[in-house]
Amino acid sequence: MEFGLVELSRLQFASTAMYHFLFVPLTLGLSILVATMETVYVMTGRPIWRQMTKFWGTLFGINFVLGVSTGLTMEFQFGMNWAYYSHYVGDIFGAPLAIEGLMAFFMEASFVGIWFFGWEKMTARAHMIVAWCVAIGTNFSALWILIANGWMQNPVGAEFNPMTMRMELVDFFAVLFNPVAQAKFVHTVSAGYVTATMFVIGVSSWYLLRGRHIELARRSIAVASAFGLASCLSVLLLGDESGYEATHNQRMKLAAIEGMWETEEAPASFNLFGIPDQEARETKYAIKVPYVMGLIGTRSLNTEMPGIKDLVAQAEGRIRSGVIAYDALLQIRAAKGAVTPEVKASFEAHSADLGYAMLLTTVVADPKLATDAQITEAAWKTVPQVLPLFWSFRVMVGAGVFMLVFIGFMFFTSNFRGGRFPTWALRTAVLAIPVPWIAAETGWFVAEFGRQPWTVDGLLPTALSVSNLSIWDVALTLAGFVTLYSVLLVIEIRLMLAAIRKGPTHDIDVVEAWAAKHHPVAKPAE
Repeated sequence: MEFGLVELSRLQFASTAMYHFLFVPLTLGLSILVATMETVYVMTGRPIWRQMTKFWGTLFGINFVLGVSTGLTMEFQFGMNWAYYSHYVGDIFGAPLAIEGLMAFFMEASFVGIWFFGWEKMTARAHMIVAWCVAIGTNFSALWILIANGWMQNPVGAEFNPMTMRMELVDFFAVLFNPVAQAKFVHTVSAGYVTATMFVIGVSSWYLLRGRHIELARRSIAVASAFGLASCLSVLLLGDESGYEATHNQRMKLAAIEGMWETEEAPASFNLFGIPDQEARETKYAIKVPYVMGLIGTRSLNTEMPGIKDLVAQAEGRIRSGVIAYDALLQIRAAKGAVTPEVKASFEAHSADLGYAMLLTTVVADPKLATDAQITEAAWKTVPQVLPLFWSFRVMVGAGVFMLVFIGFMFFTSNFRGGRFPTWALRTAVLAIPVPWIAAETGWFVAEFGRQPWTVDGLLPTALSVSNLSIWDVALTLAGFVTLYSVLLVIEIRLMLAAIRKGPTHDIDVVEAWAAKHHPVAKPAE
């Protein structure tokens, strides 16, 4: 790939987003787990649960601070690196981001300070309520961000204004209840819960292997495994829902994920393995599982799944329709809106495909002068890079299946085998701590890379969204971001490891006194 302004701008945003997303899932999950542990403490009065809350809360705090610092720059990039995108869809995209900042972020940021410094200044019940406010604010923040992102995947509730040359919001509730956004929200936060589960189980297993903090570790595994098992099932169910929604809204992305070049007759098969070849336009060495893709994509066994080649042919038709809209738009702009009803009707009939005419401008300066060959070339630009999508999806699914089985085993052992975990399971838990991050990052890659060549699917091509910057401007800021974020990541890991090695430092005497009183050790007979 030749790295020009568009590619460098994409790489910069991808780098900052992927770095930021290293912190987000753990914050989402630990906020709920910490609030749950504090609730158990308030209900039972057992000091061990207070100690657990403070210990895991400390790790949550470290991750929260670093996550906020890496996320602040991302919203500024829309104006700095993606000026035309901000101009074109800012009315819609900016609304949920503004609500996230003014409502959710301020909520979580305010209450997290009260939570950390209010232990001795509030009643136990009031402090527990604060913990839940932090958890709700954290997850509420994710909701608004994913509503904004969901609109980029499935733009609803907006119309193009030919006089302002911008998309304008016409139905806020359509944006709010966008089915793609809702499925993405539950899927993403559930993935965060699984991330926190694997983290808590891994750290607790490390303690058990070394014979340290046994009670805290066993109870933490019990809570996390129950929470994580439900979350894993949620991830799988909402992942399936996302696949079903893609059948209606992003069929090219789904076909690329499957390496499905030809239309699959019903019932469609799932490619378990294969090596997609973009130039040959085929998937070599494919190993197919019958029926599965039909069930995921269509919820039926009698509906065919369109392949990439047929979708490209449909894109050609939409490009030709978009050229008609483009021609009508030029007439409307030239006459300042005072055009014949026929021109207005022509624009309204074809305006949904205007984005495809804009995509054509990446091939030819004037879409009205495009040849058939140029239209075909532009249509093939609607196909994302298939190989990385194909395998990223399978890495994500494989990691998810592993975590479901492993967390299920830890839940069963914790609840039905008295917490007698085999050594191999504890070692596996420690080694598997990075697995949910691998799943989360590859999942985010599939969601965003699979939307290409669009910034807003079907409306605005990525190539037209960037700011008018020099390549050196973007390259230098990219290097600066990567350097700074790498330093922050090292700081995060070192602080986390230091806190884990140190272990719980709060309420040690109280916990020991309570244990001595309620579970006294029998003295040997004299």
